[in-house]
Amino acid sequence: MPQSAMAGVGYVDCHCHISAEEFREDFDDVIERAKAAKVKALISVTEQAGEFEKMIHLHQRYPSYVAPCFGIHPIQRVSATNQRSVTMQDLEPALPLFQKYRCELVAVGEIGLDFTPWLVHHEEDQDEQLKVFVKQLEISRHLELPVNVHSRSAASKTIRVLKEHGIQHALLHNFAGRPSVALEGVQAGYYFSFPPAVARNDQRFKLLKQIPLEHICLETDAPALGLDREERNEPKNIMVSCDFIARIKGVPADRVLEATTYNAMKLFPKIKNYPLDI
Repeated sequence: MPQSAMAGVGYVDCHCHISAEEFREDFDDVIERAKAAKVKALISVTEQAGEFEKMIHLHQRYPSYVAPCFGIHPIQRVSATNQRSVTMQDLEPALPLFQKYRCELVAVGEIGLDFTPWLVHHEEDQDEQLKVFVKQLEISRHLELPVNVHSRSAASKTIRVLKEHGIQHALLHNFAGRPSVALEGVQAGYYFSFPPAVARNDQRFKLLKQIPLEHICLETDAPALGLDREERNEPKNIMVSCDFIARIKGVPADRVLEATTYNAMKLFPKIKNYPLDI
């Protein structure tokens, strides 16, 4: 897109958890700080079925700003200290809600595969994750929505499954796979987003260097993955990712802002109706 067409554009946070409990006490302040930082849209994902109605409520409070996604995460949080691999039983209560709110949704997510060894102990757990993932890919195709995807210790498998099931529009969030695997995703037309935490991870330098800017989006993954591990992350911190990517690419931060927002509009076409100009 010509730079003149993107003049005054704001950031798009392509993956955050604005319905998280960490934001319950000061949600409106978090939104106002994001707006002050020129964040013009929050593409907000869910992890469990119990979040779906809350996400729609937040979208209704901030229409054309909080862009809702529905998805069941491959790792389910049972308590603050207990997590387990997802099952089809976790997905079943969510199924009617995808259809009920199809007009409001901008994507299906957060979905994916997570084969972290200390969380997923058995091959049967991986097989069950795959079933949940594939079912949600089928939902995304039926609803004609892109997917917002998590992959951990399963990067190659995740991209292979996306391709096998005919997914054309996908965001691989906080991607940490090998550059060669990422380039398979680039060839398939997928996008990759990176949170502020990448600025403290030297291992991502080579990966970000090789992914073309035309396939990069910005995210915060708030309230997690901020620059400071000890502090709650917020969408207002998205410029940390932007500035870091600009340094790696050797281009001005404004160029990264323009490119990533344009990429976000291509990937999530429903936000084209949002007031993205500052």
